[in-house]
Amino acid sequence: MEQRITLITLGVSDPARAKAFYEALGWRGQEVEETVFFQAGGLGLVLWSRDKLARDCGLEPGPTGGFDGIVLAHNVRSDAEVDALLAAAERAGGTITKPAAVNAVGFYSSAFTDPDGHAWEIAHNPGFPLAEDGTITLPDFASD
Repeated sequence: MEQRITLITLGVSDPARAKAFYEALGWRGQEVEETVFFQAGGLGLVLWSRDKLARDCGLEPGPTGGFDGIVLAHNVRSDAEVDALLAAAERAGGTITKPAAVNAVGFYSSAFTDPDGHAWEIAHNPGFPLAEDGTITLPDFASD
């Protein structure tokens, strides 16, 4: 298996509501057969019915809510961008779960959940600089 992720699919209870939430954050998607596709840099973010997604993976649909062990991260170029994005997420119907502050590791971050409880971290970490196109290259941790 190549070390790559091409799509992240979020199981949602109401695809139209989920699409509206992400569009309120400035994302632009395409809806095809009750599935919403967003181009997100070099990968795709997909919104699909939680029940259909579970069945498609050979699983029984489970309860929504609670932490599911996955956090999506969105790094930005400044502390002010963290604050602005957190405010936009709240206006769009997200829930702030961690107010913006300098975290234990020493960089500025916050967290929110979308209307279906998917967790997002928003961070400005100068140690993970962003290229002009928004891509990130992890530092060589062994050289520290």
